[in-house]
Amino acid sequence: MNRLPLFRHSRPAQAIAWRNDRAISASRFLREVEQLAEQLPQRPFVFNLCTDRYHFLLTFCAALLRGQTNLLPPNHAAGTLTRLHACHPASYGVSDKALAVEGMDIIPFPALQPADEKAFAIPAVAAGHVAAIAFTSGSTGEPQPHPKTWGSLVKQAQLEADILGIEAGLHFLGTVPPQHMYGLESTLMLPLHSGGTLHAGQPLFPADIAAALGEMPAPRILVTTPLHLRICLEQNIALPPIAMALSAAAPLTPEMAQRAEEAYGAPVMEVYGCTETGAIAARRTVQDEGWQTVTGVSVCNDGDGQAWAAGGHVSAPTPLQDVIEPAADGTRFRLLGRTADQVNIAGKRASLGDLNRQLGQIPGVRDGIFFAPDDTPGTAARLIALVVAPELQESEIIAALRQKIDAAFLPRPLYKVDSLPRSATGKLPRNTLIALLGSLQHA
Repeated sequence: MNRLPLFRHSRPAQAIAWRNDRAISASRFLREVEQLAEQLPQRPFVFNLCTDRYHFLLTFCAALLRGQTNLLPPNHAAGTLTRLHACHPASYGVSDKALAVEGMDIIPFPALQPADEKAFAIPAVAAGHVAAIAFTSGSTGEPQPHPKTWGSLVKQAQLEADILGIEAGLHFLGTVPPQHMYGLESTLMLPLHSGGTLHAGQPLFPADIAAALGEMPAPRILVTTPLHLRICLEQNIALPPIAMALSAAAPLTPEMAQRAEEAYGAPVMEVYGCTETGAIAARRTVQDEGWQTVTGVSVCNDGDGQAWAAGGHVSAPTPLQDVIEPAADGTRFRLLGRTADQVNIAGKRASLGDLNRQLGQIPGVRDGIFFAPDDTPGTAARLIALVVAPELQESEIIAALRQKIDAAFLPRPLYKVDSLPRSATGKLPRNTLIALLGSLQHA
């Protein structure tokens, strides 16, 4: 049976993580993984609910050594966990925060004791073992499970390292949660299998991001989202030198990428993927609007315009939720927008993503989103906009939009709000938007 190593750090003293202002060596990490594995109950599934990235990593790897599968929920809401636990009744949870879910056994992350030095022998995991089940965010419905084998996760990490030019010795700081597919791939698997070091934190505010980066030696990679990049730029927070900023989870405009590269003196790279496929392509946004697929992956459209990805670490042809324009050989493509983003009003078509971009470019708009409250995909009797713009009046925003978009797509109505309830990755699930709209309409 093909087996692959748990990590690829070649020396026992090599740092694998950075926590509480100190490096954690590969040998210490290995001893702590083995110690935690001995304390886990013998069950097939574990909800890995740890928020500290190092605790998450220890739990993830300890579960692998026990032959278990990590369940990665899209959020830690009690309702979400209750529903997912009902689908996996033989599961338990591990959390480093106080958390209670009816019917689920949740083990507090234990205090690990210093262990004696042992021979440095990196364990291996069966490539076919289902290491994790990632769940979609539920933006358009109930979270859907997507199993990930250890072999596919390792291969994807190696392909991502190749296309980004990642080498050993880099230090990774993530603003995205490890339970998210992007966070799992780029803040855990990528450093684990490129000889890198991951930071245990998940800072969200610019000053905290700068402080966490400063705790680690160079060279550093910031793994983040357009939302966090925008906030850092708006607050004009100086960051310690970085070798690269990596962005995903939402489209990044060339304008913002250019501002970030000028501010931080480092390339800003985007990775493209989804929970179903993992990362399958990358680009340097200021240089190319097109995407280059990782080695072995190709994309195509079928006769109905449905986009598919196949090859490489993608085990079977998988449909994509975006409209793409592929090159003839399938290794490059242009991204035209989300399939669900296409709306038709009065015989005219538009992309919600493009409307959001136009809205965000209005001076004084800090955040905003268009969405169609109608349930029928691709059609809308009207669009609604929620906008964060403290210094602007609704009428001023509408006037600015009239100069940018067709009148058919002007929001009816437009609501100003103090903030948008974005997730840790910057997403706005539809049910959250509908709930916010309901509260505004009844206010």
